[in-house]
Amino acid sequence: MFKYREIERVKTISKQDFYQKYYKTQTPVVVEKLTEEWPAYKKWSFDYIKQVAGDKIVPLYNNDPVSADKKVNEPDARMKMSDYVDMLLKGPTDLRIFLFNLIKQVPDMQKDFFFPDLGLKLPIKDLPMLFFGGQGSNVFMHFDIDLANILHFHFDGEKQCILMSPNDTKFMYKIPYATICREDINFDHPDFEKWPGLKHVTPYRARLSHGEMLYMPEGWWHYMQYLTPGFSMSLRSLALKPANFTNAVLNIFVKRIYDNYMRKQKGQKWIDYKNEQAIVNTNKVLASIH
Repeated sequence: MFKYREIERVKTISKQDFYQKYYKTQTPVVVEKLTEEWPAYKKWSFDYIKQVAGDKIVPLYNNDPVSADKKVNEPDARMKMSDYVDMLLKGPTDLRIFLFNLIKQVPDMQKDFFFPDLGLKLPIKDLPMLFFGGQGSNVFMHFDIDLANILHFHFDGEKQCILMSPNDTKFMYKIPYATICREDINFDHPDFEKWPGLKHVTPYRARLSHGEMLYMPEGWWHYMQYLTPGFSMSLRSLALKPANFTNAVLNIFVKRIYDNYMRKQKGQKWIDYKNEQAIVNTNKVLASIH
């Protein structure tokens, strides 16, 4: 098993302290009471979601491995939000909602939260995205393609968040031209014999409850597991480091386009090649340090 470091927690924080201690140093932190003055703190629950958005049709995703037969970000199912919430509350399911701009479809929800003044530039036009999951569902290990700084707020339930620094990327069996690692790695019970690079990784851990916010610095790997049914909202700020900003542009406008092109041309052979290269590249790093 990994030896986790617990992410630092604070009750509240000033703009200056957040900027100096966490944003400038790119250090994750949980702020427990940042949302207590928001209407969302009292209002946002599954009952409220059903009330204001129950008739909306939402895309659902599972954790099946990447396949050449499936388009990037193609939903595995669609259903009414009210039916999806009922399904979440009945029992475990691996169907999740991610990066869904529900608030754009339900404008009244924009009145329920405030953009926190923490020294980050949070573009109003970049409306927050919502994420939903049922007990036991998880979000595979990845980092965000735009390398953004993320303020991640959780509601109505508990969620465990595992973070890993970009400094550990070389040990993570990262897939070329992608922002994921080998999907056959079990990060809950890592096999260090099969994946020896993971011995050199330092994971950070936090458990989020209703109303708590996790700051995820730019480019950090993250893996989320819903301990109970719940949902979260993320606000994003562009990368602080020039190199990360440049890499974000390359990820979105070069690497992703090339990857999609090769998937169309080579199909499963391209995916198999990338999976093999993830092992080759990590083994080269391991060989260099021994």
